[in-house]
Amino acid sequence: MYACSYSGTVLGIDGMVVSVETDIANGLPQFDLVGLGGSAVKEARDRVRAALRNAGFDYPMQRITVNLAPADQRKEGSGFDLAIAFGILLASKQITPRPERVLILGELALDGSLRPITGVLPILLEARQAGFTHVILPEQNAPEARLVEIVVLPAPDLSSAVHYWKEGLRPVNAEAEHTRAAALLTGRDHRESPDFSNVYGQQFVKRGLEIAAAGFHNVLLVGPPGSGKTLLATCLPGIMPRMTTEESYEVTKIYSIAGQLPRTGALIQERPFRAPHHTITATALVGGGAQIPRPGECSLSHGGILFLDEMPEFSRHVLEVLRQPLEAGIVTIGRAKQIFTFPARFLLIGSCNPCPCGYFGTRDQQSCTCTPQQVQKYRSKLSGPLLDRIDLHLEVPRVPVQLLNLRTAEESSADIRQRVEQARKRQAERYAQRQGCPFNSAMTGSELRRYAKLDKEGQELIQLAFESLGLSARAYDRIVKVARTIADLEGSESVQSVHVAEAIRYRALDRGIPA
Repeated sequence: MYACSYSGTVLGIDGMVVSVETDIANGLPQFDLVGLGGSAVKEARDRVRAALRNAGFDYPMQRITVNLAPADQRKEGSGFDLAIAFGILLASKQITPRPERVLILGELALDGSLRPITGVLPILLEARQAGFTHVILPEQNAPEARLVEIVVLPAPDLSSAVHYWKEGLRPVNAEAEHTRAAALLTGRDHRESPDFSNVYGQQFVKRGLEIAAAGFHNVLLVGPPGSGKTLLATCLPGIMPRMTTEESYEVTKIYSIAGQLPRTGALIQERPFRAPHHTITATALVGGGAQIPRPGECSLSHGGILFLDEMPEFSRHVLEVLRQPLEAGIVTIGRAKQIFTFPARFLLIGSCNPCPCGYFGTRDQQSCTCTPQQVQKYRSKLSGPLLDRIDLHLEVPRVPVQLLNLRTAEESSADIRQRVEQARKRQAERYAQRQGCPFNSAMTGSELRRYAKLDKEGQELIQLAFESLGLSARAYDRIVKVARTIADLEGSESVQSVHVAEAIRYRALDRGIPA
């Protein structure tokens, strides 16, 4: 007696459809589970046996063999439980096959109830592409599943899942489900972010952050304690351009795999903002795992912002692993039999003090107590190659108390966001044929020569900066990319010398500040 049901798993950031083949033969009672499954998969035999009995179904006292195909791919997780149970029911003739292509997902409790799983969205996107029309899964995963154009059949337990199968795979209320799915697709997150109107002064820094948001440029804020670095960083999401539908699906897939998707299951449409603690490990930052790697903070920040407060307090090894994602926009993790790639195109915003005590170079009554050796050791935690990959180095001075007393009207985040959206629109039109990040920060060498050609005066300015500051070729290109973004904010088709001059001003650490 042979039967086949279908389930799925996650491989990297993509889903994979798995055929669950079940064979029941005469012999001593035995349950063999093959197909390169992890420990959670192998334990399914005990969960399925108890769930079938407690749900009122017969468990065959024969030799049962279950194969998860393709058998050469490693499989992790407990999402195969329900499909294995259906395979046993089909092979033992307790239910009959159906002509529809049905995906079956879910973890079984011993009493037959269903528990939610992670990674539903990427699995269903792959299943939909493979021609599946229906999915049976736990109720808690239903909101996420409705983001895909597929008939969703949510079940609280094994008995309800079997009832769907026997009654023709009909949703309980198809019209209500359609309305709910439309709401999930069109609904927008309403995350509250601090507003730039509450930040007094710091016009130079605000201008730099506006450029960063418009062109997706990395930023480092350098200033003494209490100057507002953290507040400015947390205001940045309020001026970021809105995500496209393609970006939203990609970010939602990552959060689904990581098990961090909101309970509403709505499509994530606000750019992520991640701020890990400085004790984070390299694996937690870039992703990893024993068998099948999981996304780390770099991938969870994809399309959004990764904020590293007090960067020198992070382990140097942890900071150095950021080099590849900052340059390539991806994280590549190698294992013995396979290489996994996670998207990691994020805007890095870091902050640091000018010295360990924080008061080096300030002109107030606070005196710096750090020796030159301590200052050098503190700054050396940020290596040259890492600083090269940060486009904007912004000095954040303390705000005078007189300005705080005046409480003058400041430009709001909504006003700044309008200019950022306009610049984003120009870049989208310019890079319409490009696959991936449609921002100036991702310009290739050929695109730099085509879209950011400098006039004679601009070339002289950047050559002077190159010679006097000792810039690398990478820093040279990043200055030109920032100048292109400044030109986009001004509505200029060409990059002029004034744009280059402003871009050079944002290389504070190359100039050795604070003086």
